[in-house]
Amino acid sequence: SSRVVEIQSQMSERAVELLGLPEDRACLLLDVGCGSGLSGDYISEEGHYWIGMDISPAMLDVAVEREVEGDLLLADMGDGIPFRPGMFDGCISISAVQWLCNADKKSHSPPKRLYRFFSTLYTALARGSRAVLQLYPENSEQLELITAQAMRAGFTGGMVVDYPNSAKAKKFFLCLFVGTSGTLPKGLGTECASEEPQQAKFTNERTRFRNVKGKSVKKSRDWILEKKERRRRQGKEVRADTKYTGRKRRPHF
Repeated sequence: SSRVVEIQSQMSERAVELLGLPEDRACLLLDVGCGSGLSGDYISEEGHYWIGMDISPAMLDVAVEREVEGDLLLADMGDGIPFRPGMFDGCISISAVQWLCNADKKSHSPPKRLYRFFSTLYTALARGSRAVLQLYPENSEQLELITAQAMRAGFTGGMVVDYPNSAKAKKFFLCLFVGTSGTLPKGLGTECASEEPQQAKFTNERTRFRNVKGKSVKKSRDWILEKKERRRRQGKEVRADTKYTGRKRRPHF
């Protein structure tokens, strides 16, 4: 449907933007899970070259019919990236990498397949380049599994979350650096975000901090305690404070 195409195009655009490509030269990009080549169209429009790989012959047939400009390869990313070292100036992937978390065959081990994917991708990318992988994680365990294998393969970086406070628009981009630790780009729509840090760094640290005006960040424990204190002063009935007040629940993705 046109809505799906539109979302796909927006995510491709955002992924390419997060790659931070040099503006003065054409780059060669890898598109993992390229499908019918919608992301590739955007890459071509921007004046770059691309090679797309996908596990679905039917999707690649559509790409061929659409006469996309990139080269196409039928391959399973879980078997690794079959290109020579340092070949690509960047890699994007739109809603594909989470499939590696599923064991479709008895012989499939998700951690092994993820590691094979990330380690061969690391090799195929030029030093100083990036991979930006948009994905739909089912839960925080999947995110941790994916990011752990990416780190194990040598990547640095982390998760950029666009519109973290919106159920519909929230998008996860795993932004990975090869050989250089860049600064993680800011997620979109995070200017007025709550106390969640914009980037999921690879730590479980929870920071409690105050915003610019010295007020406690909305919905934080301090903020809740202050609000309850105000209500008590107004003579309203308020539940007693306990160690569970303002406790963070596990994230639902």
